[in-house]
Formats: sequence, C-alpha cells, structure tokens
Amino acid sequence: MDIARVRRGMRRFASGLLVKLCSGLWLALAAGAAAAPVSAFTLRVASASSALSHDTPSQAAPQQSSPSRPAIPGLPRTEPPAPSEGKTEQYTLSEDRYDKAVAYSRASYTLYFVAYALSFLTLILLLRLGWAAKSRDFAERVTDKRWLQAFVFVPLLFLACDVVELPVRVYWHALSLRYEQSVQHWGSWFLDWSKEEFIGVVFALVLALILFSAMRHSPRRWWLYFWFATLPIVLGVMFVVPWVFDPLFHQFEPLEKHHPQLVTQIQQLTQHAGVPIPRDRIFLMRASEKTNEVNAYVTGLGASKRVVIWDTTIQKTSNDETLFIIGHELGHYVLGHVWKGFLFLAAGLFVAFYLIFWGLHWSLDKWGRDWRILGTDDWACLAAFLLLFQIAMFVASPVTNGISRMQEHAADVYGLEVIHGIVPNSDEVAAHTFQILGQIDLADPNPSAFIRFWLYSHPPVAERLVFAHTYDPWSKGESPKYVKVVEH
Repeated sequence: MDIARVRRGMRRFASGLLVKLCSGLWLALAAGAAAAPVSAFTLRVASASSALSHDTPSQAAPQQSSPSRPAIPGLPRTEPPAPSEGKTEQYTLSEDRYDKAVAYSRASYTLYFVAYALSFLTLILLLRLGWAAKSRDFAERVTDKRWLQAFVFVPLLFLACDVVELPVRVYWHALSLRYEQSVQHWGSWFLDWSKEEFIGVVFALVLALILFSAMRHSPRRWWLYFWFATLPIVLGVMFVVPWVFDPLFHQFEPLEKHHPQLVTQIQQLTQHAGVPIPRDRIFLMRASEKTNEVNAYVTGLGASKRVVIWDTTIQKTSNDETLFIIGHELGHYVLGHVWKGFLFLAAGLFVAFYLIFWGLHWSLDKWGRDWRILGTDDWACLAAFLLLFQIAMFVASPVTNGISRMQEHAADVYGLEVIHGIVPNSDEVAAHTFQILGQIDLADPNPSAFIRFWLYSHPPVAERLVFAHTYDPWSKGESPKYVKVVEH
C-alpha cells in the first residue's frame, strides 16, 4: 500500500551525486512503484502514515490496551488479526502502541530534515574548504585523459558525501530495530548499503560523463541536452528495476507458486474491473527476512511491469484484507500511475535543470574563485551542481508528494470499487485493513498539517480509514468513478 516508491523505491532516495536523478524518479513514483531500498528513513517518512486533507480530531485518541490491539511487532505471522466487533470507524491504538507510533514518527521526521541539512552542509563544506578542487587536482594528476578523470573524481565525491551521511543511515536502522519494524541483522544491512553504493557510483559515473560532455560541447544549452539524455536512462532504469535491481535486495517468486487460490481471486478482481492482469505478472516478495512492515506495490514498465505483494502482507492480514490491498495496487496498475509519474518527473527535471543552469552561472560568478572552480566544465563544479539539485529536490518535495497523495487516493477509490460485490462487507474490510496497516507500521495517528504537506506521499492512514466508510456511490444511485462495469 505504501511505497516510498520506492515506496517505497530505490524511494526513495539516497543523498549524494547524480544518482539522485534516478532516486528522484523513484520518489516521484512513490505512489505505486518501489525500487531498490536506497534510503530507508526517507521512504519511512514518505509513507510513515500512509490521506486525505480533512482533519479527524478523534483519530489521535489512544484507547486502553486490549487483546485486539497487540504490542509491537503487533501481529503473529501465522494468524491475521480478526476485525473488532462493530465497525472500524476510527484509527485507534493502545496507549503503548500510540506512544511508540508518535515517537517513531517524530524521529522519522527529524531524521528526514537532518539528512537533508547534513547533505547541504557536506556539499557546502566540500566547496568552501576546497576539497572538491583538491579532488579534481588529484584526478588530473592520476591521468591526463579527461574521461578517465571521472573514474577518480566522481567516486571520491560520491563516497565523501555518503560516508558523512552514513551515521544517519545507521541510526535510522537502529531505530527501526528498536521499534521492531526491521528484523534485518547488521551484516545484511551493511551488505545492502554496499550494494547501494556500488550501484550509485555506476549511475553517477554514467550521468556525470554525459553531463560534462554536454557542458563542454554546448555551454549555453547543456541543460537541455542533458535533460534529453536523462529521460531514456530513467526509462531504462524503470524497465530493468524488477529484473536487475530488486533481486539484489529481496527474493521474488510468482505468487501462484504458493498461493494459487489468491491469484485466482486476484484475477476475479481484474476481470470484474474489465482489465485482466496475467497471472505471471503477480509476484511475492520475501520481505519478512528484513522487515515486519506490510506493503505491496506496482513496478516496472512494459514487459517488466508487475504487481508485487510482500509475504508479510499475506501473513498479517486476512484474505479479504489482502484482496483490498491488491485492489489498491491494481488501481496504480490500471490508472497508469507509473507513466504519469514519469511524465511529471520529466517536466520537473526540465524546470530543475534550467534553474540549475542559471544558478550555476550565478554561484560561480559569486564564489567560483573562492571555490577554485574554473568553469561549468570543471569537474569540481559537480559539487555545486549537486548542491543546487539537492535544493531543487527539497523545495519540490511538497509538490511531488501532493501529486503522489492524489494518486494514492485514486488507488484507494479504485480498490474500494473493485472489491465491491466480491468481498462481503467491503467498506468494513477496507477500513479494518487501514487499521491493521497503521497498527503494524506504527503510523502517526495525528500528523501536523505541515508534516502532511511537506513529507507525506500517502494520505494519513486515519483519514484513509474514514474515507473507506464514507465512499458509497452505490447506495446513492451514483456511478462508481473507475470500475464502471460489474460482471457477474
């Protein structure tokens, strides 16, 4: 349900270098796509309380502990929780769980801003202290071939940024272990971090070579040529993520292998909507090896496009609740949110690169001598480019997340419509699903308006729960918004 695409996606999400162009894509597609887990804490913030904008004052009230509200990690792996008696009309937590959800969410928000601030400060110091220029000089001493200099300078810059930010990443994982959201041991975590670094260096090298080639050949239009070059790379990454990158971090197998009956029910949903999805496009991810959280997502393009269900989702929700979660993800699939996210990203990069073009000229005119940067085609200029790109990503976060929230709401509507008539008491099933998701993932029961505006890629779970009870076009004689035809 959540992704920081990422999802949660590859989310995402790492700070440092030009690989942010690709991670920026995954953040933009957090509504439905999850790529490799590049920055866990950013994804957590983006989906911490996976909605709508109206306030629900009673959502923040904790209730006394009861058997139906178990403590962290919350749910046995073999027995999904039974719905509470009556209707699940509000998002409620036990006192203990409420306190932990608030503390965990507040820590996530703080880490998000700390990470960005640390990234800004690192790049500024690299420029002001002349480290970027010294690294350039070192690369030039190693080789006089300009393209080979990139293989020295870019990894040095990339690793300098990420090593400085590593303590934040380590603290985030420790926090996730403390609140029993993660079960990944430190050896596995560092192995994943090392994989991320390797992938990041490769992308940074490719993009940096393209960027500086464009800068040298067209000092006035490099931003436009770089934009044109970036788009096919982004599309390529989106296409190969399910085949190349995702398997580096998790195990995947066809859902039909262990849950053929569930696949049959999913196909019933898709036929009900008139948009069948092949059985071989539905996969199970072995998330329980690393996390206690519940999730599902849509990823890939064309031949690689697929729906992915976490094994924790099947273990910790009832069959009907799993069908609603899948219905939500089918909404992303059917409504084309991956393609729409790409088009939005393309437009955003166009604007960002143009602004960076002018920002580089202004900053180099003002501080270039102090930074010992000789021009826009100087390798040391990459640090300034990244600083401006970081600022652009940060400022664009509310817009990106606002669009993502709209897509998530649309997917919620689709999920409610597609299970109607197939899942008994579907509104209660959907509402209880949100209760379970929030309860397991320690969703913030009452995030502030600013946090929702700036950080949330999903509507808050309390508001999504309320919407599940209020959306009922059938009893009003109205036509559903997306699933128009019901086949019997």
